[in-house]
Amino acid sequence: MTTIVNYLKQAVLCTILMLFSFSIGLAQDNENNHKPETDLHPEIFWDVKAYRPEAQLLKVKGIDKNGKMHDVKAIQYSEDTSLLDVKLLMNGQRLPIKLIDMKGEAFHPLKGIDKDGNLIDIKAVTDDGEILDVKGVSKTGNVIHIRAVADYGLFYNIISIAPNGKVNNVKGLKMLSTKIEGVINGVPIFAHVKSMQQD
Repeated sequence: MTTIVNYLKQAVLCTILMLFSFSIGLAQDNENNHKPETDLHPEIFWDVKAYRPEAQLLKVKGIDKNGKMHDVKAIQYSEDTSLLDVKLLMNGQRLPIKLIDMKGEAFHPLKGIDKDGNLIDIKAVTDDGEILDVKGVSKTGNVIHIRAVADYGLFYNIISIAPNGKVNNVKGLKMLSTKIEGVINGVPIFAHVKSMQQD
């Protein structure tokens, strides 16, 4: 009889230990269930610059009607850096930047567009304060080549540079075969503007 009682005591003790271990494991699993399966990638802001191999990098800025300069950035939302948005950071907002079709102009000027449809100039700025137009100057397939245009006929490529030194080209991108790509805040646009991985 004592053997049966001892056996039952051991069986009950083992059952209690197993239940206790199982409940601890379940609690740990429940804690892990509240964590997202993937962490969100932090946004990374790339500087947008005008570039020529034999010259220094020029700042690319949005210039409002009062002459105040605002940052132009390419924004990386994930690990993929092959195609990034390019935005004008102005008064706490991220405004779209597009190539605009202007009547009577051979090239397509690069402009920011605010929520009221006002156009904000996008320009390259030298260290001496000289301001250069930034325009779409030629087209290859559905890609528009964007350049800062100097008075003396020199073109500067427009690029974006990541904090780690990686470089993309800033280009216009046509999705449609029509002249007008779409309308943003009442403004007809010629092409979208993206930071694209170099070939």
